[in-house]
Amino acid sequence: MENPIRLTTYSHGGGCGCKISPAILSQILSDIPLRMMPKELLVGIESSDDAAVYQLNEHQAVIATTDFFTPIVDDPFHFGQIAATNALSDVYAMGGQPIFALAIVGMPLDKLPIEAIQQIIAGGDSVCGKAGIPIAGGHSIDTLEPIYGLVAIGLVHPDNVKRNNKAKAGDVLILGKPLGVGILSAALKKGRLDAEGYAQMLSTTTQLNTPGTKLASMPGVHAMTDVTGFGLAGHLLEICRGSQVSAKINFNDLPILQVARDFAEDGILTGASNRNWSSYDEEVRLRDDFPAWQRHLLTDPQTSGGLLVACAPDCVKDVLAEFHQRGFADARVIGQLHEGNAELHVQ
Repeated sequence: MENPIRLTTYSHGGGCGCKISPAILSQILSDIPLRMMPKELLVGIESSDDAAVYQLNEHQAVIATTDFFTPIVDDPFHFGQIAATNALSDVYAMGGQPIFALAIVGMPLDKLPIEAIQQIIAGGDSVCGKAGIPIAGGHSIDTLEPIYGLVAIGLVHPDNVKRNNKAKAGDVLILGKPLGVGILSAALKKGRLDAEGYAQMLSTTTQLNTPGTKLASMPGVHAMTDVTGFGLAGHLLEICRGSQVSAKINFNDLPILQVARDFAEDGILTGASNRNWSSYDEEVRLRDDFPAWQRHLLTDPQTSGGLLVACAPDCVKDVLAEFHQRGFADARVIGQLHEGNAELHVQ
């Protein structure tokens, strides 16, 4: 981790923790009219989904998404890897396969050496290489803070598009990656994250959500999204609102990075965690003795987080098998959806 360049010192936030909060984003978008929505546009901005999907023909639809942010780690190469993995995740979350990407590069040229910028771009390129796609172009500008990400383009069969608003009462909820990335990023900024904790953080944030492509072809998988800046609670509530169901989860069933759990108990969290909570606290029902540190893990902004899958009970075994076969050892059942108001109940 030793590097003369500390990227996090150049930004006010980091990773998906610098996203605009759900409440403010809703206000910003509230007066934007939904116009010119052709029938070929299978997924647009109407459902707060992970990407746009446009049908090309009977067998193909194109997925288009973009994601970029300021540094979550200090190492330039690792920053590029994490940002690229996070951007490609939205394609997998829609059930697609990436085909190429465009780079989004904003760098403070008066502060960062050219070599550091080259390493950021190389990190992103290495992830695209793992995904089997090229970075086919992009755009760059001189900015006050380092910014890097991708426009990700993918393909999916129209019948396999997985939206976040098609879940059903009775569906089982499965989470593919452990929580706690935001808390680890806060610990890193405070100088408290050791080499082992950093390795855990890097391992989970650079793991491509490739199971999404196969999961989308399973008829029993009804809805899918990835958990990013709004935290598990925020993204699960998006499924509940869109699908008009309620969710029940048990905190003890959640996969959590152990080092993040320890930091959470010690009171370390991101500013985005509280902003997230204030955006949707009225929709969350916690037991009376629910400790604050557990709530912070529910609202912790994940960067390159795991896939959240809603599937029929008889499909659970196959979904978990796909995750585990692809190296997602922490994937597990975390709860179930029920009839009722769009609320999240946590035990």
